[in-house]
Amino acid sequence: MAPLQTPSPFAGSASRFAPRLRYLLLPAATMSLSSSVASSQNPDPDRAAGGQPLLPHSSLEIAGAQSGLLAGFDSLRRPYRPFPVFASNRHLETIFAAFTRSLPAVTFRRECLRTPDDGAVALDWVSGDDHALPQDAPLLILLPGLTGGSQDTYVRHMLLRARSKGWRVVVFNSRGCGSSPVTTAKFYSASFTGDLRQVVDHVLARYPECNIYAAGWSLGANILVRYLGEETDKCHLSGAVSMCNPFDLVIADEDFHKGFNNVYDRALANALRTIFKKHALLFEGLGGEYNIPKAANAKTVRDFDEGLTRVSFGFKSVDDYYSNSSSSDSIKNVSIPLLSIQADNDPIAPSRGIPREDIKANPNCLLIVTPQGGHLGWVAGDEAPFGCPWTDPIVMEFLEHVQNEKSSIAKNSTSYEQQTSAPHLSVHVQR
Repeated sequence: MAPLQTPSPFAGSASRFAPRLRYLLLPAATMSLSSSVASSQNPDPDRAAGGQPLLPHSSLEIAGAQSGLLAGFDSLRRPYRPFPVFASNRHLETIFAAFTRSLPAVTFRRECLRTPDDGAVALDWVSGDDHALPQDAPLLILLPGLTGGSQDTYVRHMLLRARSKGWRVVVFNSRGCGSSPVTTAKFYSASFTGDLRQVVDHVLARYPECNIYAAGWSLGANILVRYLGEETDKCHLSGAVSMCNPFDLVIADEDFHKGFNNVYDRALANALRTIFKKHALLFEGLGGEYNIPKAANAKTVRDFDEGLTRVSFGFKSVDDYYSNSSSSDSIKNVSIPLLSIQADNDPIAPSRGIPREDIKANPNCLLIVTPQGGHLGWVAGDEAPFGCPWTDPIVMEFLEHVQNEKSSIAKNSTSYEQQTSAPHLSVHVQR
């Protein structure tokens, strides 16, 4: 998969970002997201008490959704300021975050989930949360990038922030990732949503009283958005977040082989080979169009996808695989609140591949593009340079806003039902 992810060695140039702000106001009838907090304190949610507009800072590109939602993002009213040194080099920021970001200590309890085709995925729950949190605590599923898992720094930082807010969190380790077992001659792909669908159903059955959300990075984000588009209004998730999503895999593949990006390509190919070699015996003797030696010795992600991935998932060629696995085509079908955060200088998820027009046309979607950030970098914010990415507080502001909205709606619905239900009348007739 060309434009996918997991930190690896990288360095090079950066493009200058012309600050811009796209502030789209949609008709009230089409707004599915609103700021109940802002409206309760201020009759005009678009303006502060003094009449000043509550707009995001001009260093950020904003598209889609409604103004009421933006008013609830306190963090967005501050400028995006990358940590000094990283502002001019996207590769330096990507590498620095990959190798020097702190790794929070987390004790997990693993649950292996068997799939219908006899495959397996691993769910890593935070140990002790079964007893520490109520059954109806909001639940967040985390989807790491290509070859990523619960061992990654960006995953653990997001996990700890959500837990600090009282959320239950589980990391979805795809087949072979995060030491997840591989039990069939099949890994996973950018187009395959079956495993995620089973995970969501499994989690919902286990915690039927809670609202479930999901956040994904890079390849995990692409899979998540494709899932949302396939599920449409039948989706069991209450909200979702996509970060560093390659969106258009054809465009991402084009850029993946240019200049210093070859370093990322080789690093990811090496990670794929490492996972493959642990389970090489499962792939012995496969016939048909499989090219196992090419996958086993892949120098690029494209080599691995050509030799194994595209065949496993029934694509005619690797180009067919990329063109038909992009999540950009899914945006128009997303029916739940979705926040997408991208970096304008991302070397792996090119800015020109972002489906801006479709995002603006869908009232359920909100896009935030930062001027810098690299890929999975975002070395900015209060905890920079070694702490959490700049995105983490934004993600939680969004998720808590949606959760509060849903809780408010549920509470009002219950109150209305109680008020409108006819009281039981007992009539006694004396004779």
